Amino acid sequence: MTSTGFRRTFVAIGVCSSLALAATACGSGDDGSASGKTRITVNCEPPKSARTDRRFFDADVASFEKQNPGIDVVTHDAFPCEDPKTFDAKLAGGQMEDVFYTYFTDVDHVVDINQAADLTPYLKELKSYGTIQKQLRDIYTVGGKVYGIPRTGYSMGLIYNRTLFQRAGLDPDRPPTTWDEVRADAKKIAALGDGTVGYADYSAQNQGGWHFTAEMYSQGGDVVSADGRKATVDSPQGRAVLRTLHDMRWTDDSMGSKQLLVINDAQQLMGAGKLGMYLAAPDNIPILVKEKGAKYDDIAIGPMPGGQGTLIGGDGYMFAKHDSPAQIRAGLKWLDHMFLTPGKGFLGDYARAKKNDAPVGLPEPRLFTGAADAKDQQVKKANANVPVKNYQTFLDGNTKLRMRIEPRDAQQIYSVLDGTVSAVLTKKDADIDQLLKDASGKIDSILARS
Repeated sequence: MTSTGFRRTFVAIGVCSSLALAATACGSGDDGSASGKTRITVNCEPPKSARTDRRFFDADVASFEKQNPGIDVVTHDAFPCEDPKTFDAKLAGGQMEDVFYTYFTDVDHVVDINQAADLTPYLKELKSYGTIQKQLRDIYTVGGKVYGIPRTGYSMGLIYNRTLFQRAGLDPDRPPTTWDEVRADAKKIAALGDGTVGYADYSAQNQGGWHFTAEMYSQGGDVVSADGRKATVDSPQGRAVLRTLHDMRWTDDSMGSKQLLVINDAQQLMGAGKLGMYLAAPDNIPILVKEKGAKYDDIAIGPMPGGQGTLIGGDGYMFAKHDSPAQIRAGLKWLDHMFLTPGKGFLGDYARAKKNDAPVGLPEPRLFTGAADAKDQQVKKANANVPVKNYQTFLDGNTKLRMRIEPRDAQQIYSVLDGTVSAVLTKKDADIDQLLKDASGKIDSILARS
């Protein structure tokens, strides 16, 4: 699954707009040297409805073209950046942009169907490449070759309401770090009454499967084997995840009566001050404040409970198979300018973000290392406009957790696990052992076909 942020505050976008289609096909399909310039098409331009982000993005593209007069960047916008309904069709039809947005979970698939350009010979053109976290670079490395460049990352944690913690007699500076503590704290918060929910979880639109996977990681489990061939949900960790949810829902009555929730439901409850805790990435925080009515001072985030691991995700850019060497070099320069220069560009110009009332100081996973990271953190700290102390336990806790990417065939697997989680949350007599056995068989079938 994707996190919820585009520019860490908006949802990601991509695919050709009708206006862009009138001027050019999604993918260039040529050598990109029209009018003596190297032309590249790129996607994930913010839509016009995201006025500030659109203005920033377009200004940064214009700045890049001014600095590189031999390169013409044609931007495409739509919603979302990657639409699962059209992504494969665009790849197969050769209509993908020259430089195109991908989730971390797309990499193997795009490479397997031979639609990605090998960037390995051109990495010297990307000044920032060596400064990017190795674990993120490795996501786009397949068989020793580099097929993409990471742009952002996220990791899951426990978002909680400090005010409700205080009212329930809990320490708002010490969020729960085990699932037993989550259960105990949720029970106390729910006891406040007046429709207050202690803990909420998703169980629809593949989001239940996404969270089940994150909860498995948190306890040291997995949903598929290391070789990707067999399901591993029918395990002690799988039973522990479902048993905890079942008991919170039916024994403690701390999850509320309304189930089959998705992310917006949890955000609405949290924004209204009626929810104690839910799992999410830090980029949920500005959405809670700007769209759902919460206050920054009330919202905090702690590490993933369980102490074993956390689910990470993120995005980056890959290059179309048909790209010419000139287009690849131009695209790498564009990525450096837009996203990969500490303290500058679309994601890194924290002074500009602060001036335009965008949140600065949220605890995103660090993209850079060494001197680049130090520079990025220095500029971010100087422009922070959110209560960073509310996120320190998340940052500290993350250093002790294993970072785990989503499984291959994630969306199909999540669809299966949605039914598993929803059954536990809607049926008091749900047979956990049978649910896991059934899910395991269905996931094995998915893996056998991939």
